[in-house]
Amino acid sequence: MIALLPQIVLFVCAVVLFWLSQKDMAGTIKYWEYFVPVIALISLVSGWSQSYLSNEVRAWYLIKQVVHWGALFALLFVMNNEGLRGAIDAQQYTTVVIYLIAFATLLAAIHMDFKLFFFSLFLVFCAYLLAAPADNAMLAYIGDTFGIDGAQSKALSISIGVAVVGFIASTFVLLSMRGALLTKRIGSKKKGD
Repeated sequence: MIALLPQIVLFVCAVVLFWLSQKDMAGTIKYWEYFVPVIALISLVSGWSQSYLSNEVRAWYLIKQVVHWGALFALLFVMNNEGLRGAIDAQQYTTVVIYLIAFATLLAAIHMDFKLFFFSLFLVFCAYLLAAPADNAMLAYIGDTFGIDGAQSKALSISIGVAVVGFIASTFVLLSMRGALLTKRIGSKKKGD
């Protein structure tokens, strides 16, 4: 259960931030920015076992993580201090930040920790819902596919459902990696004996 805790934290925080953003986009931008170090820390810790499985040098893994997340921090810093934040409205800026977080998480999933893949897709989904809140094509498609009446007015409920699906998919990836990790450790012990 402890291995699932980081995934639970990520998905629950993202759903709460999405819910808050629906009510006040301008007021939630700082929370999305505060969420970046949480994602980076979870990525660093949870990807540690994947680096072991791929026989990656731990120092190289740490360098990649620091450069990857450091680049996102630097980009957010530049966006805040070079006038981009003032050049667009709060909804656009918040959406841009969420997309940046989502794509940085997707790159981290592909290169360092695949367990974050479904979480990054969920963030893209949230950013899309926030970018186009009225007559959203994705909500209409999900509503038609699953027979949800009035899907346009149920963005939060649908996002919670998508988060649950993403969490379950991430759990399967986690369990498969745990199995591979256990197999590798047993194999290493047998070679050592």
